[in-house]
Amino acid sequence: MSYEIKFTKQAFKDTKGLTPKLKNKLHDILLEVVAKNPGEGKKLIGDLEGNYSLRLNLKDRIVYSIDEEEKIVYVKRARTHYGS
Repeated sequence: MSYEIKFTKQAFKDTKGLTPKLKNKLHDILLEVVAKNPGEGKKLIGDLEGNYSLRLNLKDRIVYSIDEEEKIVYVKRARTHYGS
């Protein structure tokens, strides 16, 4: 079963600054990895505990949380290196 993917306002805003190539990569990662197995990402600690991260490119990460009950992944950031 796939998880539904939802973007926060901040994550949606982040996608506007991505190149078309990175937008395609984000789409592929979300559909092929996160929607199928959201626990695949790195568990974050500290202020971001409860979130997961996957690399988008050398500099940027996708930060998301998982609602297991509702089977929804909330993408919180789509262009950040954690606290940036």
